[in-house]
Amino acid sequence: MFLRPAAANLIKRRFRLPSRTVSSTSGATTIPLSSRTKFSYQYHGPKDFSWRMNYSHRDPRVWLFLSGNAAIILAIHSNTVLAKDASIESSPENDMEGAEAMGLRKIEDGSVISNIHTSKWRVFTDKGRDLFLQGKLEEAEKLFLLALQEAKEGFGETDPHVASACNNLAELYRVNKAYNKAEPLYLDAISVLEESFGPEDIRVGSAFHNLGQFYIVQRKLEEARICYERALKIKARVLGLNHTDYADTMYHLGTVLHLQGKGKDSEALIQDSIRILEDGGQGESIMCVKRMRNLAQIYMKSNRLEEAEKVQRKILHIMELTKGWNSLDTVITAEGLALILQSAGSLKEAEELLERCLDARKTLLPQDHIQIGANMLHIARVAMLNSNQLKKVDTSKAICELEKARDILNESIRIAQSSLDKSMRQNRKIHSYGASGDIGKNFRVALVILLQALDALGLLAINKQELQESKQDECLPNSEAENALLRCISTYKEFVTEMSIAEFPEVKAEYLKCLKHLLSLNGNSTTQTSQQSTRVNLQDLRDEIKRLELQLSPSRNRKI
Repeated sequence: MFLRPAAANLIKRRFRLPSRTVSSTSGATTIPLSSRTKFSYQYHGPKDFSWRMNYSHRDPRVWLFLSGNAAIILAIHSNTVLAKDASIESSPENDMEGAEAMGLRKIEDGSVISNIHTSKWRVFTDKGRDLFLQGKLEEAEKLFLLALQEAKEGFGETDPHVASACNNLAELYRVNKAYNKAEPLYLDAISVLEESFGPEDIRVGSAFHNLGQFYIVQRKLEEARICYERALKIKARVLGLNHTDYADTMYHLGTVLHLQGKGKDSEALIQDSIRILEDGGQGESIMCVKRMRNLAQIYMKSNRLEEAEKVQRKILHIMELTKGWNSLDTVITAEGLALILQSAGSLKEAEELLERCLDARKTLLPQDHIQIGANMLHIARVAMLNSNQLKKVDTSKAICELEKARDILNESIRIAQSSLDKSMRQNRKIHSYGASGDIGKNFRVALVILLQALDALGLLAINKQELQESKQDECLPNSEAENALLRCISTYKEFVTEMSIAEFPEVKAEYLKCLKHLLSLNGNSTTQTSQQSTRVNLQDLRDEIKRLELQLSPSRNRKI
């Protein structure tokens, strides 16, 4: 309870949107439905990566408008799209799936108001909803526009039915990424709700929460913050400080503050949102686990490894109790803990966990699945770190660890290469039929893993040579290391040409790392023999590195 004052202080603030007063969007009730779990690759920068569980929740925030005897149910996509670093993702497929999940529900209106306009409104809304869920957005837009017109004429300009019609059309525009068209409609809906129910009604609070969702997808963080703070204030007054819906808004506000660099307030809100769920008996729920995962990531990014480890162990305990080791959810959670332990220097426990994860994956996944290759890469890195610790104590044992890591890396490379070759064959087959292929996540994951494994193999060769020749004055050329790094570069160029992957920053980052290591390898070779043996032009390397650094610079990405 000691964190509650942080939220209380926030909700006492006054706030105003820059251009237009924002009201709310609707009274929301959460409908617990089934959820699906997806596994995706999470990129944390050049040093690390992990697998991540993405939950497509079937518990959307449904808006319930009441006007007399009328009960109008519709919805807005409320899945928060936030960075792994907390980065924001959005895709037409995810948007349509989310809209269907919470979707524009069929109207069941028992209103005593009935005329030709209200009848048309019902027909246009239901037909538009069906077309929307089929992905026929252009046809759906026409019907939603007609529904809005009929709602205004049949119910009046300030009736909640008009707010629902505005919402439906706004949701369609949001899915189409026509944000300039969507925003005025959301605001109109909010204005109607405030006039109908008052500015402090719970429907208004839920509306502000959902408008915050709309803003955060566009990275309009300040607007999102204002909306969430308004929603939090209303929910605190109406629902109380222990309500899970209050905790939901608190969590999202905390996430926005984290993206704005306000770490202390952010952590207090996220921690308290977790505590409310735990106090309410939802400590093992998907939502609570998701929040704990994000909190652990925040701790990791700020290098607070002890706190990150504590949270991750708690998550693993929940996974083991609820799902056991026959679930990939548990495996991925254990892998996350292993990576934290690796960063903290607890290599023995990290290695044991990763080995257990590998055994589980070999049982649960098909042979040569890309997750198995990634798991092996993690184990090889731990072995290399073990070697580094042993080199001052026992050189022979240090070399043995490197040889163990080399064998594991070669297997990881084989699996990743096999996965890429399969993707390329499928891509060529698609193009042979005149269709346009789309590069899937698995392809990008496999390519990143291959580049990382090749780069690690190059560094391993360098470390091994240093151990074997530590007493020699002259630094001899390392062809094994150079071969691995050159293969890393040639692999990147091959897939840039054939699969058009140049636009993916996580792939570029790995390519850049290989270039820098190759430059360092050749730049440190000062003898005439080593200079003659190199197969690269050092100036070309420097130019390519500079070009990529410019492309990946944060300032350039913000402009884009």
